[in-house]
Amino acid sequence: MIDTVIVQPGVDTGEPSVAGVSWPAVTAGAVVSCALTFVLLAFGLGLGLSVVSPWAGSGVSATTFKIGTGLYLLVIAMLSSSIGGYLAGRLRTRWTGVHSDEVYFRDTAHGFIAWALAAVLGAVLLASPAGSLISGGASGATQGAAAASRSGPMDGYVDTLLRSDNPSSQNAGNGNETRGELLRLFTSSFRNGGELKSTDREYVAKVVAARTGLSQADADKRVNEVVTQAKTDLDAARKATAQLAFWLTASLLLGAFCASLAATEGGGLRDGTWGTGTWGNKARR
Repeated sequence: MIDTVIVQPGVDTGEPSVAGVSWPAVTAGAVVSCALTFVLLAFGLGLGLSVVSPWAGSGVSATTFKIGTGLYLLVIAMLSSSIGGYLAGRLRTRWTGVHSDEVYFRDTAHGFIAWALAAVLGAVLLASPAGSLISGGASGATQGAAAASRSGPMDGYVDTLLRSDNPSSQNAGNGNETRGELLRLFTSSFRNGGELKSTDREYVAKVVAARTGLSQADADKRVNEVVTQAKTDLDAARKATAQLAFWLTASLLLGAFCASLAATEGGGLRDGTWGTGTWGNKARR
């Protein structure tokens, strides 16, 4: 038989009246965490620019720079998230009449929520200037749509294709129309898989031969070399982007852990229970 407990109005059920989430403390921790992240990012940007160099034989290598960037992202996540989580736990309202297990869970949740709020704030703050740059770039591109000097990701490869060993040999008609046609061919092909169709490759080789004065065999060789270089560059960019995404994911997860752990310490110090009694044993476990 199941007993039914009916709670009468005005009867004390033992549940504390203080809310389980102290939003002022969470917000304070998130804002501090976000601010520290930007400070450390600015410092890291300056540090990175000071160790790289366009001159051969000077500065750090590309591999060292990538690994250093990833490790620095982890350091940023640890420092900013730990301080933000600690403040979220230390500044929260004290819960009276709540079991120690529940207090421990709430402190952990405070740190996690502060980390999540900081991540959202950071994304919004970074998206705003990025959106302005994109809109400004789109406006500038619209105003200069008729200019033949526009630069795109494939322009350098087309320049290489149409570079003549004899500068006076420019017998392919309208150079701008030729460039535009080749740009469209390359952009479409690399967007759809990175391969020029056999017919397009033959046509490109004929255009290169006509524009540069090269023999058909040399034009075919140049086309193959440029296509291979373009694939190599795109693959390197893809790998670098993937590595950065993995480093960012690792830093975010580490930040969530550090914020949650630091909040439990801040909450324990707030209540005077950190390192003593039940709380200390739980923390050490």
